[in-house]
Amino acid sequence: MGDFNLALVIVAIVVCVIVFISSVYLLVNYQHPDDANQAYFPKFVVVFGLSIAMISILMLPADVANRHACRHAIYNGACNLTLPMKDLWLAVYIVDAILVFFVIPFAMFFYEGDQEKTMGKRIKSALLWVVSTAVVCALVLGILYGVIGKVDFSVRHLASGTTSFPTSWQFSNNQPCIGNTARQCSAFTASVASEKTWTMRTTFPEYVVALATIVGSVLFTIFGGVGIACLPLGLITAFIRRPKAVITRSQYIKEATELGKKARELKKAADGLRQEEKGGAKGRAWRKNVKAVEKELLQLEEDVNLLEEAYPQGEKAETAWAFTVLGYLAKFILGIIGLIVSIAWVAHIIIYLLVDPPLSPFLNEVFIKLDDVWGLLGTAAFAFFCFYLLLAVIAGAMMLGLKLVFITIHPMKWGATLMNSFLFNVGLILLCSISVIQFCATAFGYYAQATAAQEIFGHTLQSLRGIKYLYKYNVFQIGFVILAGFTFLYYIAFGWRRKKPSARFQLSS
Repeated sequence: MGDFNLALVIVAIVVCVIVFISSVYLLVNYQHPDDANQAYFPKFVVVFGLSIAMISILMLPADVANRHACRHAIYNGACNLTLPMKDLWLAVYIVDAILVFFVIPFAMFFYEGDQEKTMGKRIKSALLWVVSTAVVCALVLGILYGVIGKVDFSVRHLASGTTSFPTSWQFSNNQPCIGNTARQCSAFTASVASEKTWTMRTTFPEYVVALATIVGSVLFTIFGGVGIACLPLGLITAFIRRPKAVITRSQYIKEATELGKKARELKKAADGLRQEEKGGAKGRAWRKNVKAVEKELLQLEEDVNLLEEAYPQGEKAETAWAFTVLGYLAKFILGIIGLIVSIAWVAHIIIYLLVDPPLSPFLNEVFIKLDDVWGLLGTAAFAFFCFYLLLAVIAGAMMLGLKLVFITIHPMKWGATLMNSFLFNVGLILLCSISVIQFCATAFGYYAQATAAQEIFGHTLQSLRGIKYLYKYNVFQIGFVILAGFTFLYYIAFGWRRKKPSARFQLSS
């Protein structure tokens, strides 16, 4: 057992190093050229935040492996020699909450501050916003913790008589208990009046994690429910709408002229908004117009990419077209795989969570059988399903950001992502990662049983006063499935069609 624990510690250290390297890789390759060799503090926050998010997702499989470390021990204290997962969970999620509600907002305010101001004034302005937020959050948390920061466990008082020690043991379905006359155990025959509520105050770190989970669960239900459908279907519809052949030069000139005209209109609109900003006219109408221009700019960039794909130029034009075809084929294959995973997720939620009692363990049983084939195979599949939910959240946020005016869009583009967009998406991932872990700990409760995550996110969270009813009646799971169904129907009805808004570039047939 000691060797297994040592191996688990070594694996955990190696994974942390790989996660850090991956975060740096994402930052270097996604950052905008304008942010090169500057904005070092936001970059540090991005790398640290991405690392925490990925580590938090991987901690649930590690928690399961840690539970296996003392599974075959012959003495009760063996599990005390394993990793202190409960302390690690609380530490990671307290850091997560601090990043989401304090550090990332400070970094965004600092990055988006007026560049003409001195460094000291930008720091002061960002601190004022963050300190104000911190005071409000501290007051709200303190009041809520003092008033309703308790957990209510439903317990049943059981009493039983005594009997002589038997010389032989005879148990069956008709007689599950000791004794010749007793046909049912006291636990089965106890009256309803024996059920009582046992109340105790939760710890403050657990309460902070619980409230952060609620906030994240609302976003996760909306973005995740939409994203679980639009992530694979978006890839498949991209394949359906792909350019079927290279366009002619005359078509290219015509489309490029239209795009140039649209670009000049957007530049004129952006200049007008900049003048209004300098004049202090930053009201609701100004913000609405800024978001509209941002969306038009994103659509213009997408149209430019489509035009470049449909008319590759240069000496390696044929090679570029071949890679374009292969890219769309890869999207189709990944879309089919993602659709299978999405259907499996929705089916598992319905079969295992919404039906009481569950019809089948479903994916829980699949993971267990994969573990029997190879020790880490089930754990790897488990981690993949958790990561897939995070990808669905990002896809859902992007789709709703393009459709709804009141949602700010922060696209992630290879080699063209500004730090404020990076920080926003990292904050979204961190906030939703708590809910993803809680969701996975509940959805895969049979596979992840007796883990520290289940103790925090299962027993405590689902018994917390004022919050437990959201989990008792499966509010988030039902909302997730409904939004996934509506998004699927939307794609079936409209998603396969070629979009034809007036301001968008369309490939000539």
